[in-house]
Amino acid sequence: YARGFGYADVAAREAATATHLYRIASISKQITAVAILQLVDQKKLTLDDPVFQILNDYEPHVKAGTKLDQRQQQITIRHLLHHTGGWDRNVSYDAMFQSVRFARALNIPPPAGPDHVIRFMLGEPLDVPPGERYAYSNYGYCLLGRVIEDIAGQTYEAYVRQHVLSPLGITSMRIGRTRLSDRSKHEVRYYTASQGKSVFAKDLGQMVSQPYGAWYLEAMDSHGAWLASVIDLARFAAAFDNPEHCPILSADSVRVMWSRPEGPPGHNADGSPKPTHYGLGWMVRTLEGGRINAWHTGSLPGTAALLVRRHDGRNWAVLFNTRSSVGMGHAGRAIDGLLHEAADAVQEWPAHDLFQDGAVSSESSADGKVD
Repeated sequence: YARGFGYADVAAREAATATHLYRIASISKQITAVAILQLVDQKKLTLDDPVFQILNDYEPHVKAGTKLDQRQQQITIRHLLHHTGGWDRNVSYDAMFQSVRFARALNIPPPAGPDHVIRFMLGEPLDVPPGERYAYSNYGYCLLGRVIEDIAGQTYEAYVRQHVLSPLGITSMRIGRTRLSDRSKHEVRYYTASQGKSVFAKDLGQMVSQPYGAWYLEAMDSHGAWLASVIDLARFAAAFDNPEHCPILSADSVRVMWSRPEGPPGHNADGSPKPTHYGLGWMVRTLEGGRINAWHTGSLPGTAALLVRRHDGRNWAVLFNTRSSVGMGHAGRAIDGLLHEAADAVQEWPAHDLFQDGAVSSESSADGKVD
């Protein structure tokens, strides 16, 4: 089942369809995690490789009177995937939303790109020791994107499209662009009541609609910048239904993807497993009998996204071109329980592969009614 509701573009009265492209925000992390695991399968790296032994060409930006935090040399690929690298945005800040500040420090025109973000962050202290605890880090997944580029010898986007998406029959996904004038073909418009200061040199500091200039989407490629349709994401989720015959990962890597981190990130103080943990790119809840639910949300002003792989083999994705509305803080989280109810109410599912025969419906319903 695939369907669009409401409008892709309100002013143009363009109805949303299941093939429209949306910013999927942090669901991008699942894509990046799979790309890393492919390189592990190819024995081009291991999960315990120190990241800065791979990314060793960056000149740190060290502020006067400070010293390098040598603990950064202990950060591994596994730490980055599990969000245990040692950065905590609640203690310091989210590096991926500091593009003007970093550009000024490095004396370059804003906004700062990934390489400049890395140079700046190499000169900053960690918030906690690597591996000590879970703290969600967009910057950690930015580093993973650069690891992919370094090892594969091609851009992050090119590698992912060729080796992760194409084998699944996904051809429309791409990295998004910040400005409205650079909107991709078939991409929706994003709606929010909020404005922010532009991070671009051309109109730096001027108030703009947040989705279209208040941050630098292109720099967020490997942690939050992919565009996808719900059909694209359903294809991606379904790739792991049968680990022994997964077209993009080995069965071992599929199992590792759901793995629980060692120590406090995956366990309570008494040593018992936490009911929910962050695997390699997925939130994971362990159920009775070892079954799991795995999911990820995505969120930016103008964007809310949810991708779910459920223990019974049912997968679904939902994408919004607004993040919130009155009485609803995150549309993806708000609809989560309703989607479980809807899936549970289905009595009979198609017995054949709708992806293979092209029979996936892309009907739209601009009036928002559900039938």
